[in-house]
Amino acid sequence: MIQNYNDFLTTLLTAGFSLASGNADGIYAVMPWTWNEKPPYDTPVTWFCEDPDLSPWHWRMRVLEERNDIAYAKLFFKKSGYITQEWYPYFLAARRAGDTFQETYESGLISHAAKRIYEVVEAGGVLPSHEIKQQAGFGKAEKSAFDRGLTELQMGMFITACGRQTKVSKTGKEYGMDSNMFCTTESFWGNYVFDRAAGIDQDEAYEKIHKRVLELNPQADEKKIRKFVFG
Repeated sequence: MIQNYNDFLTTLLTAGFSLASGNADGIYAVMPWTWNEKPPYDTPVTWFCEDPDLSPWHWRMRVLEERNDIAYAKLFFKKSGYITQEWYPYFLAARRAGDTFQETYESGLISHAAKRIYEVVEAGGVLPSHEIKQQAGFGKAEKSAFDRGLTELQMGMFITACGRQTKVSKTGKEYGMDSNMFCTTESFWGNYVFDRAAGIDQDEAYEKIHKRVLELNPQADEKKIRKFVFG
C-alpha cells in the first residue's frame, strides 16, 4: 500500500529487490502498476507529478542521489529494477561468478559494442550516457547497437546507473531530458559487496534468491525465476 517515497523505500529495503514497476513478468514489484495503469489501491502516488515524494519517476534517482545502499539499473528482463546492498552480492555471484569484464569478454559472452562502452566508462569514472556514446564513437546509425550494449552491461552487472546530468549546449543552455550517468559496479559499490560475492558460489546464490522470490510471490514461475536470477 505505497502512499509515498518513504513507504516505497521501506518496502524495497525489506524485499531486497524489485522490478521498477508492474508485475507483468510474474516476479515482484514494490509498485505493482505501471505509469499508464490504474493503481490497485487508493494512493496519491502519480508517476510523473512534480512532487518528489509522490512520483516514482523521481524515486529512481533519489535512491541513487540520497543513499548508497540501493542500485538502480536495467537489471531484470532488460527492464529497470532495484537491488539493495544486502542482496546485490547474490545477484553478482549468480551473473558474474567472480569473472572480470575481460574474462567474460574473452569467453565470447560480451559483444564488441558493449566492450567499446565499458572501456569508456571504466576510463571516465562517472559519465552521462550521451557522453559515453560520443566518446565510444557511436554514430547516429549505431543508436540501436549503443542501446543494446548499454543494457547488456547493466544486465551483466558490469556498469550501473549512478545519477543524472542535465544536458548543456555549447552556448551554456540546458536542453532535452536529463541523461542517466553510469559507472562500473566496482566503483559504485566498492570492495564490500565484491568481497561478499566472492564467498558465494552460483548454486548458493540461485537458491538464496529463488527462495526469496517465492516468499514475495508464491505463484512465480520456475523458468521466469531462473531468468530473473541469471539475466
